[in-house]
This record gives sequence, structure tokens and C-alpha cells, in this order.
Amino acid sequence: MKNFLLSFFVIALVFSCGATGKTVQDSNPIKASTNSYWQQHVDYTMEIDMNVNNYQYKGKQKLVYTNNSPDVLNHVYYHLYFNAFQPGSEMDVRSRTINDPDPRVGDRISKLQPNEIGYIKVNSLLQNGKAISYETVGTVLEVKLNQPIQPGEKVTFDMDFDAQVPVQIRRSGRNNKEGVALSMSQWYPKLAEYDDEGWHADPYIGREFHGVWGDFDVKLTIDAAYVVGGTGYLQGEPTLKSGKKTHHFKAPKVHDFTWAADPDYIHDTLQMPNGPLLHFYYKKTLDQNYLDNWKKLQSDTALLMDFFNENIGDYPYDQYSVIQGGDGGMEYAMCTLITGERKYGSLLGVTAHELAHKWFQFLLASNESKHEWMDEGFTSYISNLAMNSLSENKKSNPLSGSYRGYLALANSGVEQPLTTHSDRYALNGVYGAAAYSKGAVFLAQLGYVIGEDNLDKTIKKYFEDFKFKHPKPFDIIRTAERITDLELDWYFIDFAQTTNTIDYGVKAVEGKTITLERIGLMPMPIDLSVTYTDGSTEEFYIPLQMMRGEKPTSATIIKDWAWAIPTYSFEAKKAVKSVEIDASQMMADVNRKNNTITKE
Repeated sequence: MKNFLLSFFVIALVFSCGATGKTVQDSNPIKASTNSYWQQHVDYTMEIDMNVNNYQYKGKQKLVYTNNSPDVLNHVYYHLYFNAFQPGSEMDVRSRTINDPDPRVGDRISKLQPNEIGYIKVNSLLQNGKAISYETVGTVLEVKLNQPIQPGEKVTFDMDFDAQVPVQIRRSGRNNKEGVALSMSQWYPKLAEYDDEGWHADPYIGREFHGVWGDFDVKLTIDAAYVVGGTGYLQGEPTLKSGKKTHHFKAPKVHDFTWAADPDYIHDTLQMPNGPLLHFYYKKTLDQNYLDNWKKLQSDTALLMDFFNENIGDYPYDQYSVIQGGDGGMEYAMCTLITGERKYGSLLGVTAHELAHKWFQFLLASNESKHEWMDEGFTSYISNLAMNSLSENKKSNPLSGSYRGYLALANSGVEQPLTTHSDRYALNGVYGAAAYSKGAVFLAQLGYVIGEDNLDKTIKKYFEDFKFKHPKPFDIIRTAERITDLELDWYFIDFAQTTNTIDYGVKAVEGKTITLERIGLMPMPIDLSVTYTDGSTEEFYIPLQMMRGEKPTSATIIKDWAWAIPTYSFEAKKAVKSVEIDASQMMADVNRKNNTITKE
């Protein structure tokens, strides 16, 4: 079983960055007083001094926090992600006790020496100029406020901290396997998100992230020989003093800030017509075939950007950067970090996936710790379509791999619901197949349920309504309901909140009479293809009664099928030779062997 599940283990992709720009729409916070929806807002101002010899840095952070909630806050919490890279941390122990550990982590954290670990040490913290009490608990800083933060109030926190960059193990770190000096994601004390569900101060154990929307102003001082790519727009040329350069970045309307640096980076740019300036950072020491790949990647990245703009909504920033670094690929604000020593297909595929994340999770900032399938699955869905659009050999179903992954999981006996917290999957393989494969099938199969044109409209409307917000799972379903005027809560409940499976079969064909049966617990409307004994064919559509309507179809619509009734019979026009349920195979039926009957 372990080897079986590992075949579905998808390595989650790491990081983000960029430089020069514009204001991204109004950055004023959304307030409870003017709308039923509210979200918190934070403004970061940071000054960072990096020592590239010992990989330690000093930081000063001023954070202005706006409480747009209707609640009084007595505490705040910060994430200190680098503390995960210490022997005995939750990430370390979890990796050494799970049955199928991520091979990039394994037991490596447990073997780190004091000069190799990661840490963020808070030296002082002030609330509106007065010292407050705090305690570091693993990867979370617990802060007890002197004065509660009232609804609508702004509070300023001033922090002084020291930090050390860990050896590259997972996502962030120094000197990765390809020799990139600094891959800096999740490197600063990051305020935890508070929303209508309360605080989200999750420990960093190995999965994804969640952050507060806001504006960043970051001054990074580093050895002058280092080329830096980062989230945000570079403010003028870096200033030089005593062998170090200070790079000043501003990033409006983002919920994270990432950067990478290396003395051997090549920095290429490509200006898209009516679009962002694309940046590419990669090491000049790469073998020639890899250097050629990075050159080829640039024009294809522009094509991918065009595809996502057209099929989701316009990318709102003036830049996007693809940066060699990290341990695989991971999305962040305005950029990604991706390992660069790849065959071209792999380099393009991971770039497509990470670029798609700029829409699904970065602009549509779902809580990827709780709802990992909303970013990984939706990203897999749209990036597969994008890659197919660039391919010379188009696939009839670009999502076929996602369906295979989900169906294997559904038949494995170890599936957990999509509502499982990303850290609480029993196996990494189950997480990977659920988040990536089943999450992609969720969208693709929704197209089967409501019609492809309606799915396209739903995705665009979802983006338009929830960009720069924190959408939740039902928001995509409610968007689809508003587009179609159908009832779709059953779809989310069964496919995401349970491990119920779809299994419909053809039970019998007698003359003109066709009898179908529902074997699995999950309801679905049915597309049915019938071939008559005279060789003619007819398509039928059987509505699901609880859906309260039908998708647009040219098929013959017949009577509804009520879910609780396990069998369904109807009489066709002529004698029937063969019947097939869902010839498109876009319904994730877990047993297709019973989907077809042919009369001899």
C-alpha cells in the first residue's frame, strides 16, 4: 500500500518574487461596517541586513494592523516559520514518524548542526510604543496585548529580531542542491490571519500557508555581488555602501513577500504587450542545455500568462518573476522559485502550475492549510488546460491524469475527505492525490454537472468576485449556483465533505426498456448514449431531481431520477443494442466496467 500511495505523491511547489511598478487597485481594507464580508489588513515596513558569510540577518519590522473584524482582539500571533528547521521541531518529528515521508525532508532536520538550523528570535516587541509580553512556542509567537484591539482600530507593532537561514531542506533555505545561495520564503515574522472562523495560528509542520492582505515596504541590505529578485517593485537603483547594496521594494496588495539572491544569477526580462514585465533569474553556471531551456521558457511563459488572463481574469500586477531556487517549485507573491536543472517539458510544466497559482491561491487567497484542494486542485485543472493549449499533440481530455489519480485513491481504501486539514492526512500520498488529483476533478466534473460553458463563466465570475479576498469552498459552489440557477450543495457535500463515491451501472436492457442502477452513495445526473439495433444513436440526459434543473444539452431530456431510489427505468424509441453511461468519462465513476451493456 505504501508504494501504491507514493505513486500519487505530488511534490508541492515552493516560492515567489519580482521588480518595478504600479498600484494594484485600492488597498484600503474591506470593512464590516460597509459590507457583510470583512478581512483584516496589515502594512509591513521592514529593514533587513543580511550577512552572506554566516547566513544570519537582523531585522526591524514596523507593522500597522487594522482590525476590520467586529471582534475585540486580546491576543495576536506571528508565524516564525524558520523555527521548523531545528531538531525536535514538529516538522522534524512528523517527517520521521509518518509512513511515507517527503524524501526531501526525511530525517535531515534532526541532523542539522547549530550553524545549519533555521531560527527567528524576537528580541523586542512594542504595541503602540510600549513593551508587551510574548512567548515563542515552536513556529508561533504568542503575544498577549497590553490593550485589546477594538473593532475598526489600527495598532502599530514594532519588532526587532535576529534570524538564521537554514540549510535548504523544504521550500526555503540556503545553498540548495543546484547551488542557489538564498531562497527566502517565509523568512520574516508573519502575522497570523484572523477571520470569521477566528485565529489561524497553525504550526508549520510541512504544508501550506495563509496570510493577511496588505502592503509591504522592504529594504534589503546584502553583499553587493548578489543579484536579488523579490516580491514587489524595485524603488530606483540599489544604493551602495561599504560593499553592500540596499534594495528597496514596495509590494501593494499582497499577502506575502519572498526574495532570492545569488551572485551568479542571470537576469533576463520580457515585456508583454499590454501585460506585465516578466523577469527570469537563473544561474549562469548551468549546463548549456539548461541555459537554453531557460531562454526558451521566456516566450512560453508569456503564452501561459495570456491563457490564464483569458480563461480566469486579468493578472493585476506589473511584473512576474520565475526564479531558480528552492527545492522544487512553489508559488508566492508575483513570482515562483523553481529548480532549474530540468528537461524542458518539466521546466515548462512546473512554471505553468506555479504561474496558475497566482490566480488560485494568491489572488483568490483561500486558506490553503485548511482547503488545500482549492489551490492545488484548481491550479492543476487550469494549468493542465494551459499546457494542452501549448501542445502540438492536443489531448481530448487534458484532465485524464487527474481522473486516474483520483480513481486510484477512491479505490485504495485509505482516502480521507477533502475537508481534512492538510497537516492531518495520515499519508503524504493521500494528501497529494486528494489535493491535486481530486481537487482538479472537482472542477472538471463540475463542468460535467453544469455544462462546460457554465463552468467557464463560473470560474471568471468567481475570480471577479473574490480576487484580493479569502474565498471559502462554498463560494465556488454558490458562484456556480448564481450562474446556473441550479441547486448544487449536494455536489460539494458528497465530493468534498465525504469519501462517498460515484458508481452507476447499466442493470438490464430488454427490448426498448433500459434499467440503470445507482450503486455508489454519491448522486449525479446521467449522460446516457444509446445505440439502436438499426445502427442509429441517441443521447439521453437524466436530470438529478435534487439539482432542481438541467445543464444546457442537446440530448433528449427524460424524467428526473430521485437519489434515494436505487434503480431507474425508461423506454427508448426503438429496440436497443447497446447503452453507455457517461461516454465522455468526465463523471468520476469508480467502476466503469458496469457502465456499458451490449446486446448480442
